[in-house]
Amino acid sequence: MRKISISLRTTAILIGLVGISACQAENPPTVQESTQKSSAKVSNDQAFKIHKIAQFNQPWAIQQLPDGRLILTEKQGQLIIFNPKTQQKIQVSGVPKVAYGGQGGLGDILLDPQFSKNQQIYLSYAEAGQGGYGAVIEKASLNVQNANSSLEQGQIIWKQVPKVEGQGHYAHRMRFGPDGKLWISSGERQKFDPAQDMQSNLGKVLRLNADGSAPADNPFQTQGKVAQQVWSLGHRNPLGMAFDAKQQLWVAEMGPKGGDELNLIQRGKNYGYPIVSNGDHYSGKPIPDHHTRPEFEAPVISWTPVISPSSLIFYQGQKFPAWKNKALISGLSSQAIVIVDTEAKPAKEIQRIAMPQRIRGLIEAQDGSIWGIEDGPKAWLFQIQPK
Repeated sequence: MRKISISLRTTAILIGLVGISACQAENPPTVQESTQKSSAKVSNDQAFKIHKIAQFNQPWAIQQLPDGRLILTEKQGQLIIFNPKTQQKIQVSGVPKVAYGGQGGLGDILLDPQFSKNQQIYLSYAEAGQGGYGAVIEKASLNVQNANSSLEQGQIIWKQVPKVEGQGHYAHRMRFGPDGKLWISSGERQKFDPAQDMQSNLGKVLRLNADGSAPADNPFQTQGKVAQQVWSLGHRNPLGMAFDAKQQLWVAEMGPKGGDELNLIQRGKNYGYPIVSNGDHYSGKPIPDHHTRPEFEAPVISWTPVISPSSLIFYQGQKFPAWKNKALISGLSSQAIVIVDTEAKPAKEIQRIAMPQRIRGLIEAQDGSIWGIEDGPKAWLFQIQPK
């Protein structure tokens, strides 16, 4: 565990419409596969300032539209277009009904790679049905107008199967990959075993065509229609998903009691949950660590105490040189933004930004700044700029 001398950093974090200076609190120990601790130096920490912009009710995901406005989901089922310059909020009509409760509700939002031409967006959300609840993804057209925007021609293209009781561990993050495919993280819904069951798409990373069909070159073509969606398995609650500058896919996922993970996702690999984990069950029952079962893919880095990862981006802009090509992970229980150098051998945490609240999501904006959302009611949308 390392401490940062107050004399080296400005200690005040005054988050407001005026800028603030970064202050890095004492880092909890980082548990890595190599058991080494982070060796980051204070002099390499990126300075920044944070601006509070506007408040939202339980925001879950955020994206930037081509015109610079932001579009946000709120968990209870609202989709809002927000103009940071004018503070105008436009509520989008035509949003599907969601099953709100627990961790369920309206979730992720993703713009089609050709959004400027086709106005297509993707929404993930929880729905109720036979057997309980499950996540779905709907594709729709976003009709953007100044004061009366709407979703039109909505079509569900994917569902978690089977639906199960309970409202936890949906994950349902979405990304378009460099291959033009739609990538989905699907949580195991707190049911453990589905993560290893190839007749279920729970506890998996999935790769689909933009219309929801399974590509012919996915790895499990001979094991049935559900298995044809699967790219990797053995995941718990993968809430962060992003491609790095080398076009490699990474997933940040919540472990059980300890053992949060950052995984490099490889075709057809099994990441072991619930057979192995660097954490234990909440009941106290131990789970064998990854090193005991080398046939399963071990995380590149893991955390105990946990950080509770909620989203993941790889910074590609120019405004924060120390973060270039680094992983930025938003944390819930850790109330932090965790920066990881995935190119280091072994990968290591290099900076941790203490935040005043649980952080739900981050995006990199067109201008290279970073936008983030807090978690919960009266949560702030904030912007991170260089100091």
